[in-house]
This record gives sequence, C-alpha cells and structure tokens, in this order.
Amino acid sequence: MLSSSTATEAKTAAVKRRSGRSSAFLRAMRRNPLGIAGLVIIAVVAAIALLAPVISPYGPTDQVTRRLLEPSSAYLLGTDEFGRDILSRVIYGSRISLYVGFVSVGLSLLAGGSVGMIAGYFGGQTDNLLMRFVDVLFAIPSLVLAIVIAGLLGPSLTNAMIAIGIVYAPIYARLVRGEVLAVRNHLYIEAARTTGVGDFGMITRHILPNITAPLIVQTTLLLSTAILSEAALSFLGLGTQPPDPSWGTMLGSGRRYMELTPWVAIAPGIAIVITVLGFNLLGDGLRDALDPRLRGSE
Repeated sequence: MLSSSTATEAKTAAVKRRSGRSSAFLRAMRRNPLGIAGLVIIAVVAAIALLAPVISPYGPTDQVTRRLLEPSSAYLLGTDEFGRDILSRVIYGSRISLYVGFVSVGLSLLAGGSVGMIAGYFGGQTDNLLMRFVDVLFAIPSLVLAIVIAGLLGPSLTNAMIAIGIVYAPIYARLVRGEVLAVRNHLYIEAARTTGVGDFGMITRHILPNITAPLIVQTTLLLSTAILSEAALSFLGLGTQPPDPSWGTMLGSGRRYMELTPWVAIAPGIAIVITVLGFNLLGDGLRDALDPRLRGSE
C-alpha cells in the first residue's frame, strides 16, 4: 500500500505530465502544416454552415427559375431538376452533414466508450462478454450494417444517425478498453486507490482524463467517415429525405442527369471530398501532435 504523501506526489507528477504534454502538443501542431490546413478547412465549412441563411443567395427548397440551367453569374453552380439553386443547397447541405457527423459520432463515443470503459476497468467475465459482442459487430461490414439498421428503423435523418452511431460504437469500445488496460496499473491509479477513491471517481477523475488524446484523434477521423456514411445512406434513400438539401441526396438525384448536366452531381461531390479531406488532415495532425512516439524527443 502507498502512503498519503506518495499518493500526493503521484498526483502532482500526473498534473505536470499533462501540462508538459499540452505544451508539446501546441508546438507539434504549429509545425504540422497539413493539420493546420485541415483545421482551416473545417473552420471554413463550419462558418458556411452557421452563416447559411446569410450567405446563401436563395432558400434551399425555393424553385427560383428554370430547371437544369448551366452555371452562370446568376446561378454560380447552376440549377437542379426542380429549378433550385445548387449553390444554396450545397451551402445548406453543410449543416446537415456536420450535424449528422457530430451527433452520430457522439452517440458512438457515448455507447462504445462506456462499453470499453466497463470492459477494461472491471475485466474478467464482464470483459469477455462485452468484447465478444463487439467482435460480432466488427464481423459485419460497417456500411452493410448501417443499411440494415436504417432499413429496419425506416428512412429518416434521425434513424440514419442512430444507425451510424451503432455501426461505429465498436471502434470506441475496443479503443477505450485498450487504453484503460494500459493505464489502470499505473502508479497514480494505485495511489488514488489508497485514498479510498471509488470506481466512479477513479474512472472520471483519473482514468478518463489520461485517455482523451486517442479519443480526440479517433473522433476527428470518424467524423469524416460518418459524413461519408450519411451521404451513402441518403444516396440510397435511407437517410435525409427530399426536399432537405443533403449532399448524398443531391448526388442520388443528380446521377440521372450526369450525361447532360454533370454539375448537378459534381458540386455536392466536391463538397463531400473537401469536408472529408479536412477532417482527415486534422485527424492526422492531431495524431502526430498527441502521440509522443511521433514527436521525436519532445
């Protein structure tokens, strides 16, 4: 058993380690131009989503002119098959994509992280049972599982977010379990036990703060995957329903006119590519900055 003075010293050392990691993280991010580029892209997309009513020339469902007009000074990205301004729909579509991404990944983090935390912290039969269930979910291709869940629940934006959240929860479960197994025998955890900290306090005050770095990186990377999954479900008619301006829905409806009017599908496709690229670059930058093995001597 550890003395109270040893416990205090262990806690102080843990605080100093976190402060040092924060400084190293900021220095590493400043030296990572791709990570900064990803952050700028996401910031721009988020600003467009927030300011959509201000910067959008028309409403996302307004039939403003003739259908399938080519891009021009009046309609920068042309119009779709119903005479709606494509630029306006792409701008408003950023709201749906970011909303779906953050909500669905948040559900995955909450559900999968809880399962992984319980499995890693308590171990034993609880760990075996929960991880076998996670392995079953991992055995099913993610898009197939999302299609099955969304199909069973019914086509809607809410059900698509639930389906995506369930599909990616096992990733967090396995990640959190591995991180908990890595830290639960550290000195500061043993020191906290000697002071009488209960299971809930141990998890929230000592374990969780020390496993946030990989969770942040994984969340950033999964946001891009969630946006792609929502686009795929909406493309198949299982996600956002017309006339709401989802990028996936726009791709699905525009594919019928690709030979004559390719801009109908090109615009939302480019929006998806740029947003996904931004999250991937940011995730790679955060990984390099938060992983001490990739920071060299820092």
